[in-house]
Amino acid sequence: MAVGDCCFIALVVSLLRCIVVAGEGVEPSLLILPEREQEAAYRALESVNPSVPWRSLYPDDLCLSGPHGIVCDLFPSSNSGDDESPHIVELNFGYVSEFSNNPPCGPDATLPGTLSSFPFLRKVFFYNCFTSTKVVLSTDFWNLSSAVEEIAFYQNPSLGGSLSNRLAGLSRLSRLIVSGSQISGTITSEVGDLRCMEQLILSRNRLRGEIPRSIGRLGRLKVFDVSGNRIGGAIPSEIGRLVELVKLDISSNRIAGRIPAELGGLSRVELLDLSENRLTGGVPAFLAELKNLREIHLSGNPLGGAIPEVWEKLGGVLGVGMSRLGLVGSVPSSMGVYLGSVTYLALDNNKLEGELSEQFRRMESTAMEINLENNGLRGRVPFSAGFVRRLDGKLRLAGNPDLCLGEEHEAGSRRGAAASYLRRCNKTADPQPVLFTSSGFSPENGSLFYLGVLVVFLVSL
Repeated sequence: MAVGDCCFIALVVSLLRCIVVAGEGVEPSLLILPEREQEAAYRALESVNPSVPWRSLYPDDLCLSGPHGIVCDLFPSSNSGDDESPHIVELNFGYVSEFSNNPPCGPDATLPGTLSSFPFLRKVFFYNCFTSTKVVLSTDFWNLSSAVEEIAFYQNPSLGGSLSNRLAGLSRLSRLIVSGSQISGTITSEVGDLRCMEQLILSRNRLRGEIPRSIGRLGRLKVFDVSGNRIGGAIPSEIGRLVELVKLDISSNRIAGRIPAELGGLSRVELLDLSENRLTGGVPAFLAELKNLREIHLSGNPLGGAIPEVWEKLGGVLGVGMSRLGLVGSVPSSMGVYLGSVTYLALDNNKLEGELSEQFRRMESTAMEINLENNGLRGRVPFSAGFVRRLDGKLRLAGNPDLCLGEEHEAGSRRGAAASYLRRCNKTADPQPVLFTSSGFSPENGSLFYLGVLVVFLVSL
């Protein structure tokens, strides 16, 4: 959308707003953004993109005719209890789409130093702004208004710095998102004081240290994502207190130890991703208690042990990732019986053995990818020929030398990728007749018996 179009739309909105205000008996001239906030907003715009002449493009009141991304609201005036005055409540920077046409950031964008000048600020948002020039998230940044409810940094690879303990002063903060940056240091224990927090997303940064136990105090938390960092230590059992949690993602870190049984208290969790860590102690049996679970990812941990019988209560699961766990034993037929909604199943690169149950055919109506590569499975592939053809390369069975395809999989010109590396099953030989069933009888003994009978017959002649 062109700048001119933005100005036209802003003008129309401003006129409509003036009409509404006039209808309420309030003079439009009274609804003026305070000069201090107007100047601070100009400086913020010039920080993220100094090449744009913001002051000449938007010379009037920024609440009435400012760029998309600057959002205002009315508050009671300090001079009179009956009057209202506008104040900036949102600052959104970085073009996202035509539907979120925020002020674009330039290649030399810097972090605005005037954010503390907005006493009613609720949200600050930066998308793909700091991509080349090094920008540091200093301690001063966190001196924001206590009214702030959301801080979001998406895809800012040049953004460094750390999380400050001054976070504790933002008592209304409900969303803290810093994803795809270079934030380092530790997760400060003061996050436990943010009792309004609902989404804490600190993924794909350089955070180290451990997950603070104070996280268990965030009773309203619905999303906790610290994936793609360098966090170590163990999973704190206090996470099990987060009864409102819907998503828990601590994947791709250095977290070790057993998975605490307290996580079985996360009755509302839908996505549980603990993959690519150093967890041990087997696949936890408490998974059976997570009845709202939709995705479970444990791949890349040396858990070991067998696949537990937990699937009866997990019929709503859509994805199961259990690759490279060191699993042993057979694949439970209950997975085929109860996982009737699964779209993704990965059990590859384990030590699983035995035959796959015919019950796995029940997955055929929903499954889009199944990976059982590099195990010790044997016997006939239970899936239908049509399913093998449909999934083609998304059905991965290689690395199981004793696994084979039946005659029906060989029919037709298009047989699916599995037919290129799996052998054809041998026809089952007809059972040999058994004349004696007593123990110790063998074919060799049977031959001697018949020879003896023949000798006796000849002697009697």
